[in-house]
Amino acid sequence: MKIKLCYADRMTECASKIVSSHQAPVPLAECALARAIRAIGDGWTLLILREALCGVERFDAMHDDLGIPRSVLAERLSKLVAEGILEQRPYREPGRRQRNGYVLTEKGRALTPALVALREWSEAYLPGGPSRLRLQTADGQEVVTRLMRADGLVLVSPSEIVAVAKPE
Repeated sequence: MKIKLCYADRMTECASKIVSSHQAPVPLAECALARAIRAIGDGWTLLILREALCGVERFDAMHDDLGIPRSVLAERLSKLVAEGILEQRPYREPGRRQRNGYVLTEKGRALTPALVALREWSEAYLPGGPSRLRLQTADGQEVVTRLMRADGLVLVSPSEIVAVAKPE
């Protein structure tokens, strides 16, 4: 495998240099992407985030929608609350005891672009075609993701991206 290994401040100098490597340019312990993957964890967690994004707050509703074992759902919800991605919000149905629902925090809502990108990727590359789930603004405009450089230029293809390590 050949990977471009360049420091961001010397990108133009070494953009054409190709080195063989079997390691990512940054160790897992120093990688924000790796931290995010650890925080999210697994497919069940992503499905729970989908439920929360769709406005499903109650444990029983999530359980019914997902078909997830109750113990797994409880553990994942607890982890998402501990990570600050979801927060508990008390509710009470008439004649029943108070329970907690689960809603996205600001930190959780900040994952929306990643969830939108996963939906778009699925529609483009997995069997099943377009999803019936639309993610849109309040005025009905569908939401899409775009890769953009810091200067505002939209990238045409993900192949324009290279992984680099910032200098220490």
